[in-house]
Amino acid sequence: MTTPFDDLPAPPKKPRRFAGLRASFLTGLVVIAPVGLTLWLMWTIVGWVDGFVLPLIPHNLQPQEYFGINLRGIGVIIFLIFTVVVGWIAKGLIGRSLIIFAESLVNRMPVVRSIYSGVKQIAETVFAQSESSFEKACLIQYPRKDIWAIGFISIEAKGEINEKAQSGSKLISVFVPTTPNPTSGFLLFFPREDVIELDMSIEDAAKLVISAGLVYPGQAKPGKKETKATTA
Repeated sequence: MTTPFDDLPAPPKKPRRFAGLRASFLTGLVVIAPVGLTLWLMWTIVGWVDGFVLPLIPHNLQPQEYFGINLRGIGVIIFLIFTVVVGWIAKGLIGRSLIIFAESLVNRMPVVRSIYSGVKQIAETVFAQSESSFEKACLIQYPRKDIWAIGFISIEAKGEINEKAQSGSKLISVFVPTTPNPTSGFLLFFPREDVIELDMSIEDAAKLVISAGLVYPGQAKPGKKETKATTA
């Protein structure tokens, strides 16, 4: 049975009271979080370096004895100056001779030799001043066919790797990063014809990996739609 009130329009829904406040809070959080985390990380690293360097300085030479307060960052400055001086000495003839002599002593110690050689290789890889870097971003099928992953092409495989693979074509080394930390990943070797080079830059590909596919090169920011001009 119908009533006269059935045809009346439904009352408009009242906007939620805290919808605008919630949107403003989330926008502020997006702005503050990266800055805050960056400052916190830098502050923590500076404090860690100070805690490692300052105890090595004699008590009467401590900066706190001169300034009266514990200035954060003094240990970092001392570490930088010390590192520059050591590097300057190491580049000279006397410094190179001392390094060769010290390494000859370390190579005679079984356990220490293995640790030193490993740490030295890592340091040379991370801090070496060379022009070697990834060539291009690429698309590969990994971990199986029809599943695609972003990779970074480094160089062609050489020596024993390329000889014993017996793939029938030249192999290239591809670094496949993980999400959201692109510094970890897998080193894989692919035939050249199985690697699809991308036009996007290394930086854009890294952003794509870090954002877990949410940020594409040239994509507008989330929440913004393209508007088309209308003509009368």
